[in-house]
Amino acid sequence: MATDEAKSNAFAILPIRMPAVPSFPHATMHEIRIRRNEPKIPTPNDSRSLYLKNIPTDSTESHFRAVFAHLVGAGRFETILFHDEAQAGLVVDPAHATKMDGMARKRKMMHLEAQERAREDEAARLPTLWTRTLHKSGGTAVVLLADEKSVQLVMKAVAKLPKTKKFPTWGENVADEVPPLGAPWLSAHLQLCRVDKAATQNAVHAFFDAFNRREKEAVEMAKRLRNEPDEDGFVTVTRGGRAAPASRSEAEEAREKMVGKEAKKKLETKDFYRFQHRERRKQEQVALLQRFDEDRRKVDALREKRNKFRPET
Repeated sequence: MATDEAKSNAFAILPIRMPAVPSFPHATMHEIRIRRNEPKIPTPNDSRSLYLKNIPTDSTESHFRAVFAHLVGAGRFETILFHDEAQAGLVVDPAHATKMDGMARKRKMMHLEAQERAREDEAARLPTLWTRTLHKSGGTAVVLLADEKSVQLVMKAVAKLPKTKKFPTWGENVADEVPPLGAPWLSAHLQLCRVDKAATQNAVHAFFDAFNRREKEAVEMAKRLRNEPDEDGFVTVTRGGRAAPASRSEAEEAREKMVGKEAKKKLETKDFYRFQHRERRKQEQVALLQRFDEDRRKVDALREKRNKFRPET
């Protein structure tokens, strides 16, 4: 079993042929480590995703779309998530998001609220200063494919590359889709840095307006969570004053302590008086005699059956 797990977690090598560039006029090979995606926290798409390590610094979605099309044909690659990419939008409080999902609202209201949040995120987004993002050396990414069969086909194609020597060429068939690097890239950056002051100020104001509104919603949701009993009738235990609700584990721990105290209290008050103690002992003695009589009758019945047995001659 341990050997099978080690094989599933082992990385396969995906060789990429890197063409010559003006800064390094020699073709070379780059090795990307690839395996099935097995994160610590499982997700529904793990069976159709791959984990990549040591990706090139100038990686883009178009680059990897061309690479996977070279391996298994077009239509298998869906998208890629680079781990060092900044997430757009404002951060949402998990407790608030969970509670909002559980509240019964009309679909129309939920749709309007989603549209409003999308407009807020768009208004709060600062102008882009780079036409293309570079990744750190040795970066990682997760590739999402069409289905689980596509994952199997990719892993088989990678295993055959050392024999066929048909290595994918980096940047092939993506020249028109990806902005160039080098001098044009820096020149475009200098132009984008000259942003409109009024537009930038409006984006900053929109960000803080949305942030303050969502902070207010989170505080109101915390108050409702604090005063709302659960399915067993217990109110969530709070920590740190009246600001936020405690976690579910802390609430469960507090409830177990309360139940333990109630059980201990019942045991302490069960035989509070002496006559209660005598009555309980009498009841236990009577029950013990009854069980003894039942066992004796069973033994006598077995003995009678044994004496009546006559083997055939």
